[in-house]
Amino acid sequence: MMDMAQRKVSPVEANLRAILDAQRAAYLTGGVVTAEIRIDRINRAIKLLVDNADGLCAAMNQDFGNRPLLMSKMTDIAHSIMGLKHARRNVRKWMKPEKRSLDFPLGLLGARAEIVYQPLGVVGLVSPWNFPVSLIFGPLAGILAAGNRCMIKPSEYTPATSELTARLVAEYFEPNEITLATGDAEMGAAFCALPFDHLLFTGATNVARHVMRAAADNLVPVTLELGGKSPVVIGRSADLALAARRIMAGKMMNAGQVCLAPDYVFVPHDLIDDFVEACKSAVTGMYPALKDNDDYTSIISDRHVDRMTNFLSDAASRSKDVIEINPVQEDFSDHAARKMPLSLVIDPDEDALVMKQEIFGPILPIKPYNDMTEVVDYVNRQPRALALYYFGRDKAEERYVLGQTTSGGVTVNDVIAHITAENLPFGGIGPSGMGAYHGVDGFRNFSHAKSVFRQTRFNIAKMVGQVPPYGARTAKLIAQLIKH
Repeated sequence: MMDMAQRKVSPVEANLRAILDAQRAAYLTGGVVTAEIRIDRINRAIKLLVDNADGLCAAMNQDFGNRPLLMSKMTDIAHSIMGLKHARRNVRKWMKPEKRSLDFPLGLLGARAEIVYQPLGVVGLVSPWNFPVSLIFGPLAGILAAGNRCMIKPSEYTPATSELTARLVAEYFEPNEITLATGDAEMGAAFCALPFDHLLFTGATNVARHVMRAAADNLVPVTLELGGKSPVVIGRSADLALAARRIMAGKMMNAGQVCLAPDYVFVPHDLIDDFVEACKSAVTGMYPALKDNDDYTSIISDRHVDRMTNFLSDAASRSKDVIEINPVQEDFSDHAARKMPLSLVIDPDEDALVMKQEIFGPILPIKPYNDMTEVVDYVNRQPRALALYYFGRDKAEERYVLGQTTSGGVTVNDVIAHITAENLPFGGIGPSGMGAYHGVDGFRNFSHAKSVFRQTRFNIAKMVGQVPPYGARTAKLIAQLIKH
């Protein structure tokens, strides 16, 4: 492979590589990254968020056109601080060497083994637009707790938030600790091609393929948090009204622009009408009106509005029942505010756009079923999802659904909620991602688990016949090892 010294390098690449080299040099010359250093960096990240919460929320509101202040404070500011504080409380415990037992004959006469968790060095972080603060500072909890330095490429689709975050990071951190590289797709491509010690990418599956190819050139290990079509399964034993309220709350948060948003719902065939009415009631209770409601987020761009409109046109062209939940029948045809009411698509074809692509907006397909085996068979024919949600009180059915399907994570009797549990690893599987972070799993994901074996002063190998000249002791050892 041709390296930077052998080819013409753009100014963007050269600048990024200089930052990476400076961070790596600082890591290598800085010595052991103590708990005090890690906690200091975590504290500064917390202080940045606390001191600038209003400004960051205002920037997110500017980027979206409308994004609820309290929702942004909850999902992007408070949730990030929770993760950082969890890391701060536990980092000393996580850093302790982990003792491991030794099998015969290694453990004879005092030999010992342990795992020591070491920083990787410099971690690259590519964050998306839908939660432009929390998907930087959430992963930073594990990255900083593990003792790493970090380079961040935020989304170009939220320019106000990205620029403000870059200025704040430069104020609270030295460039050789954390930096942000703002810019367009050229910047993103150059960023992902850097020889990081680890690269975390959060975004679309099709983009992740390019990211992984770029990382492969430098053998950079990757964590990918992607998304996909997360199914909801409503069992007959479910409280239908409760399920509708929780599904609607999760689906309409951020106008459905959530990687974990419910993407389609299985409902018993004879309960479809009841579920639709329960959804209408739930939406009206949360959003008495939508268009001028500051609690309802705008779609991020005109292009994304067009994408949602195309989904609905495709469904209508297939003569499918599309039910718009629009509590006071407002006119959204001009798309001036980039707001869209929630639409339910009843029994869509398998090749409909809403069933082939991740929706990432306020559209929810509803699929009727008669038997739970139909549901499991359908889910298992699809690419593995980031999440699966089951509603019901039938424990046998719950075990069947969870045991026979595979997804990144699961929430039972709610949606999205498992991401809020810092002690649970968060990540996907297959097309929905690889690797996981949050809590101790984030610390370990961004650490090198180094095996350390301490040999006893006695010559165990000779005592048991592991070294020449081989003889009776060797044969005895082999006989002990090669048996049922």
